[in-house]
Order: sequence, then C-alpha cells, then structure tokens
Amino acid sequence: MKLQTAKGVQDIAPEEKIVKNKLVDTLKEVFEEYGFAPLETPIIERIETLTAKGGAGTSSDVSKETFQLSDQGKRKLGLRFELTTSLARFLAQNPQTKLPFKRYEVGPVFRDGPIKAGRMRQFWQCDIDTIGSKSMLADAELLAVVQKVFNQLEQDIIIKVNNRKLLNGILESAGFKTKKEDAIVAIDKLEKIGVQGVTAELLDRGYKKKQIDSLFELIEKGISLRDLEKKLENEEALTGIKELEELFGYLEIMGVKSAVFDVSLARGLGYYTGPIFEVFAKSSKVTSSIAGGGRWDDMIGKFMGGGRVVPAVGISFGLVPILEVMKEKEEFKKRTPAQVYIVPIKTVEKSLEIVQRMRDKGICTEFDLNGRGMGKNMQYANSLGIPFVAIIGEQELKQNKIMLRDMVTGDQELLSVAEVIKKLKRM
Repeated sequence: MKLQTAKGVQDIAPEEKIVKNKLVDTLKEVFEEYGFAPLETPIIERIETLTAKGGAGTSSDVSKETFQLSDQGKRKLGLRFELTTSLARFLAQNPQTKLPFKRYEVGPVFRDGPIKAGRMRQFWQCDIDTIGSKSMLADAELLAVVQKVFNQLEQDIIIKVNNRKLLNGILESAGFKTKKEDAIVAIDKLEKIGVQGVTAELLDRGYKKKQIDSLFELIEKGISLRDLEKKLENEEALTGIKELEELFGYLEIMGVKSAVFDVSLARGLGYYTGPIFEVFAKSSKVTSSIAGGGRWDDMIGKFMGGGRVVPAVGISFGLVPILEVMKEKEEFKKRTPAQVYIVPIKTVEKSLEIVQRMRDKGICTEFDLNGRGMGKNMQYANSLGIPFVAIIGEQELKQNKIMLRDMVTGDQELLSVAEVIKKLKRM
C-alpha cells in the first residue's frame, strides 16, 4: 500500500506548526486589542445554508468548489468554504445578540479548487467581523487591524480597496443590465488572467463586445475616484464613491497608509454589498491574496427573514499564503517549543526536581529520557533547534548551580536555577 495524502491537503511538521501557532497568537492578540471576541462554529453545515440566497451565490466559483456529503439520515451537508456564512447562520439563530457584535474565529475551511503556491484545498482562515454598524468607521477599523498585524509580522503589504456599489454602477453604466453577479465573478479574475482572459470569459457568458469595451473604459488601471465621479451619473456608483471617500478619510486619520483604491478589485463571492478589500504581500512570489473581505449587509437579514437588514463587515486572513510569504524571509528551524534541554549526568532524581521547578515557572523544558552520552544529547538538542542546554552533574549540584550552554554561540556559564529561570524568561 502506497501511503499518500489526499490532493490539496498537507501535514504540517512541528517546525512549521510552531510558526503557525505564533502567527495565530499574533492575530488573536491584535484582534482582542481591538475588542473582537472569539467564536467557534461547526466545520460541517447543511448544504442549504452554504448555498442560501444571500450567501456565496450559485454563480460564484466557490459554490462549485464546495465539498458535499450526506449523513446516515441522507441529509445533504457540505464542508464550510469560509467562516462568514456560518457566522450569519449563528446570528440568525441567536437574534438576541447585542449589536454591534465584534467577533473573530480561527479554523479550517475547504475548497475543491485548483492548487498552487499558497492555495490548498484544506486551509485555515482567521476572520474578524463587525455586525450591526453601517458606519465606515467599522470598515476602517478592520483595515487598521490588518496593518497592525502585518507590521508586527514585519511584512510589507498593500491593501486594495473598492466598493461593490461602485462596481455595480459601473456595470450598469456599461450596459450590463442583468446577471451582474456573473460579470463580477469574471472581473475578479482580472489580476490572474488579464483583460483578454476576462473578455473571453464575459463573451462566453453571453455579454456583447460593446458592453465589455465600455466596461474596460471605466475599470481602467490607475483611474481615481475623482475621475470616476466625473464620468459616472449612476446613483449607486456615486454612493459607492462617497463611502470610499469617507473610508479613506478615516484611514488617513488612523495612519493606515498601505490602503489604495483599485477599481478592478471585485471579490468573487456574491454576498458583498459595499466596500471590499484584498491584501497582497509586496515583493513576494506568492501572488494570491493573503487576506480579503468586505461589507456584507444583506446575508444575516435574509437568513432571519422578515425583511430585516443587519449590516456587517469583515475580513479573513489566509494562514497558508501568509506562512508561504514568511518562509521567503526566514527559515523555520525550530522543531520544538522547548527553550532548554536538561542533560543529567548521574543526577536524574535531582535533575527532575529542577526540571519541574523550571516548568512551574513557565519555562518550556525538555529532559533526556534515554540516558545518552553528552555528544548525542548535544546533537539531539541542536537538531531540534533548542537554544540552550543545561548540564547537571554532581559537581554542579555541589555548588547549587547548572552549567548553561548557549547552542548558538557555544558560550557556557555556571548559574543558579533561579538565575537560569530569570535569563530564559527575559529571552
């Protein structure tokens, strides 16, 4: 039997999982600094939830990429393809939730789509959403979170921003009177397949050459909001421009300098209603977005029924592409969270007491379980990327000391247990 993983999934070895955990911790820390609370929803949803009107939409590519299954009761189910739909379902089932509701969620999602660098079929997302506020302040706050996260990760980014109202108005002005959602799905691929590719897809979807030419006159690369305001009379488009001007005004006050307007940004999911955003790493081989989202004011109300409108805005961080970007700048060498490796030399019982004392003080500590010689222990600690080795022999114990060896510099010093703990905590 040949052992292999399913296509589009991967094992995550300790050296990468350690970095991934730190990345998630950084995200959670920033999310909570901005007042977002944690939420957990199921991986499996009913298929009618995932395909509901007001959700991703049947025209979206993601609906074709949903993993579908049935339970023993023959109910049709699906693996969630993102976290937003589950959030909308949760709020529709819990209408007593106080608004604004600011939540974050971290977990795996699944899409049966094409595979490339930074894009797998099982991947993690980290979402933040603000529910119950129409204000562009909520949108601006999300982008401030984005900038702070990537500043802490020391990654240079660009946040592309557009507005679905503006895009809808542009399509209307270009003669796209029906099936705008289909056109948006095609426009969303502009960065990947270029003007010719999008043109071919739009023609294939039944649009006329004249409509497509008019569209590209308005989604011209580098066009400004002011230029569009002069060219457009469509009321929805002008509303979108006004929202973007308000949003960029708040971003300037908040010092978010990485956000730029990009009229061709579309976001393929069908539920977006206002500002939309995608985040890209500058000077990286990873060309896919590393975060993306937008305003989705209609979905929760449609799930609830009764014509209720519940405004919402959110953004999702893709852990897989972010980790791929991080790999370009640093090697993932650390294979254990241990800060120190204890090597007892005929002092197992006393060394165990010291190990437990260090662990009780919050020091991640490993211990020689196999009674190996010094050379093999040093080799083992080095192979796992453990920064320090503590040697505890009879001579050290007579002095109530530990010989602490820095595995990077090779320097050694004789310290008390308290001094070792203080040193490691400081580092």
